[in-house]
Amino acid sequence: MVTLIIILATVAVSLLCFTGSLDISRLMFNAYAVWHRKEGYRLLTSGLVHGGWGHLFFNMLTLYFFGRVVEQYFSLAFGDTLGIILYVVLYVSAIAVSSLWDLFKHRDDWNYNALGASGAVSAVLFASILFEPKMGIYIYLIPIPVPGFVFAPLYLLYCWYMARRNLDNIGHTAHFWGAVYGLVFPLVFQPGIIGHFLAQMGL
Repeated sequence: MVTLIIILATVAVSLLCFTGSLDISRLMFNAYAVWHRKEGYRLLTSGLVHGGWGHLFFNMLTLYFFGRVVEQYFSLAFGDTLGIILYVVLYVSAIAVSSLWDLFKHRDDWNYNALGASGAVSAVLFASILFEPKMGIYIYLIPIPVPGFVFAPLYLLYCWYMARRNLDNIGHTAHFWGAVYGLVFPLVFQPGIIGHFLAQMGL
């Protein structure tokens, strides 16, 4: 339920930006504006806006499938009420946390902008892998699902490699730190989850 609310809110704000009803330039992440102009709100509003229909659709589709898994396990691990609260905190804080590296790196670059919920979605995806490491995940052009425990290190290596090469406009650094945050966050509040992970792996 919470995942659907997040999706609806994100779609609504993105649509308002697509139609020009909202000024996307005031909502997206701009490291210079956050650092020098103290517009810290951008660390959160950047997760509500997207660069196009494809960007929005892919992020929300991924969130829909894996967010529900994390919601369920958070309720089991922390109880219904606290589980919902922590799930929302995970998602919202991941938007900001995933951008911190780029904030420090590009704080003096006025031209550096970023937008989208990818960092938070990566956090949710990796939190779901922590709970279900053998869950199948589909990757482009691969017709069979890849187990989460195989996907996770490959994804992190890919993000690290692409961030170093800097060949495109995709926020690979945000994806990387969002994913790491998604693994760490549940363990901070419930270290015993690692036992569940090892049991799922048959260890």
